[in-house]
Amino acid sequence: MIGRLLTLIWKEFIELRRSPQLLRLVIIAPVAQLTLLGYAATTDIRNVPIAVVDADRSPRSRELIEHFAASPYFAIVVEETDVRRVEPRIAAGEVWLALVIPSGFGRRVESPNPTGGPPSVQVIADGTDANSSGVALGYVQGLVAEFNVRRAEEAGARTGAIDGRVRIWFNPDLESRNFMVPGVLALLLMIITANLTSMAIVREREQGTLDQLYVTPIGRWELVLGKLLPYGLVGMVDVVLVVAVAVFWFEVPLRGSVPLLFGASLIYLLCTLGLGLFVSTISSTQQQAMMTSTFFFLIPMVYLSGFIFAIENMPEVIQWVTMVIPLRYFLVIVRGIFLKGVGLDVLWPQMAAMAAWGVTVLTLAALRSRRQG
Repeated sequence: MIGRLLTLIWKEFIELRRSPQLLRLVIIAPVAQLTLLGYAATTDIRNVPIAVVDADRSPRSRELIEHFAASPYFAIVVEETDVRRVEPRIAAGEVWLALVIPSGFGRRVESPNPTGGPPSVQVIADGTDANSSGVALGYVQGLVAEFNVRRAEEAGARTGAIDGRVRIWFNPDLESRNFMVPGVLALLLMIITANLTSMAIVREREQGTLDQLYVTPIGRWELVLGKLLPYGLVGMVDVVLVVAVAVFWFEVPLRGSVPLLFGASLIYLLCTLGLGLFVSTISSTQQQAMMTSTFFFLIPMVYLSGFIFAIENMPEVIQWVTMVIPLRYFLVIVRGIFLKGVGLDVLWPQMAAMAAWGVTVLTLAALRSRRQG
């Protein structure tokens, strides 16, 4: 049995060597895609173009404007004295936000009991891109809060004030790249390995060699393992490359156990490779296998795994559907190991769910690949 299995594995490696395009796809593509997506898949924003409407023209209003100008999050494009001149710029997309400082702002800042209430500013935002605008408005609130704290400290107005101190764990700088890059790792592994194996048996059928395999003394599990193990090895090579890029290029912290990460990756590859083999057994051509794996499995898994949309915000019925998606569990594992440094005592439920999913889909693939005729 071992000899037959090794022969089948060697045959798969020969097939890979005869297809240099495919070899480049499985080795170079994950690194290139992670590099591109690592920069693109981020919710952090910098140099947001803003307009300033200063109707006060006081030292305090100038101080607030300079506070915004010194921030890396904003770039002051234009300064006006009338808000009506800003509206066309927002409509044209020249600026995302407008900071409006009303007349009397400086006087109210200086007065301990200002007439007409405490000083305030208005922010006008372009809500076309709701996500980016929401992040930018959060930056505005943070800068205004910093300005208020600094003014209170200078005036000695600490009595009766609430001193709120926020401490952020695991990602102190709130860098979205640290959250997204491990997720991209999981996504790329699924796409590359599932698509590769989805064409494994179909390619044999198109080349006419599948019938020859059926007349050999190879059992169905030997056939499945022979197709699975070579691409599993390729998948682990991709894991090493992608983790290296994430850690050394994007400087994503890897706080947890490296052996645990690779062990979890092996279980995850069991799921993705098994899914690809199952698709291969229900498809007639390589094109059909590619379309089936992409549109019926991979795209829904991306949307429902929590990679793009938070599962907690989905309807309860959809949340139950996500329970059968292995990418969901691996995202929790890889982000937990990278950012939180958690171990097997915390992640074992996710690993158990992936293992059960992988065994199930591999069994289905083995049953579908039974001998014919």
